[in-house]
Amino acid sequence: MAKEIMNPKEAAEYLGISKPTLYKLIKNGEIPAKRIGKQWRIAKAVLDEIVKGGSQDEAR
Repeated sequence: MAKEIMNPKEAAEYLGISKPTLYKLIKNGEIPAKRIGKQWRIAKAVLDEIVKGGSQDEAR
């Protein structure tokens, strides 16, 4: 069963970017993420959309 929620390390590897770049995109609101306690979590479905068609802002 594939993971539906990723941590920042997994998400950065999935997108082919560095963790600092991922955190910058989260901070700028380009990648929606949830903070649970001290840790960030990103939905794989969101990352799939970014990989398929660019960021959500480009679709607007």
